[in-house]
Amino acid sequence: MAGKLLNLTLKVWRQAGSGQQGKFEEYKLEGVSTESSFLEMLDMLNEQLVEQDKEPVSFDHDCREGICGMCSLFINGRAHGPDRGITTCQLHMRMFNDGDTIVIEPWRSAGFPVIKDLIVDRTAFDRIQHAGGFVSVNTSGNTIDANAIPVEKEKADKAFAAAACIGCGACVATCKNGSAMLFVSAKVSQYALLPQGRVEATRRVLNMVRKMDEEGFGNCTNTGACEVECPKGISLENIARMNREFLFASLSNDIKAE
Repeated sequence: MAGKLLNLTLKVWRQAGSGQQGKFEEYKLEGVSTESSFLEMLDMLNEQLVEQDKEPVSFDHDCREGICGMCSLFINGRAHGPDRGITTCQLHMRMFNDGDTIVIEPWRSAGFPVIKDLIVDRTAFDRIQHAGGFVSVNTSGNTIDANAIPVEKEKADKAFAAAACIGCGACVATCKNGSAMLFVSAKVSQYALLPQGRVEATRRVLNMVRKMDEEGFGNCTNTGACEVECPKGISLENIARMNREFLFASLSNDIKAE
């Protein structure tokens, strides 16, 4: 593998389990190629720890292609590290310099309790999604082809942009109030903009916002940090749309949150 080699100092959050007291542990790692990814660098660290008969660092990862949203790390005080518009798995070591000290932490939020080391429990997002982030389809045999319903190009583009949210949780981690409004608003917008999603739009926004509050996420701070750190560029425009949808639904006497 080509590229320069880096000698690094890593300060990694170690925590045996939920409810346990954690602390930073410092490791020296030598010979890290600038062409390797951040997760490959952590793989090197774990190989070193295993060789030293020490427990490897636990961290989340899956596709390593920026699609699944599993690789959730707070690196030097920023969600997904110092680069823009990427996930941790797409972060390369060429963003760092020889001799650097890198601080690696899990997402910090009451809604994302630490499971172990750098892994947090993000199933709260699943429960919010289950509360209404879907479109019900009658599969009795008379299902209409979705392409048969005309959709305005501008609305289709905005719905597609909102659907790009991968639910990684960077918006929550970077918000000083631990707000999940960028994530929830992307899921609300994804369907609210399409005619297929309008049927359940009122109930959807009420249920998803109620579930978001129940899961312990804070309110929007209006600082926009979530939009800056989002690896998929989800716009704050979605939060404004969700607020309009929620206001309309709240004023309706016909449908209440379930």
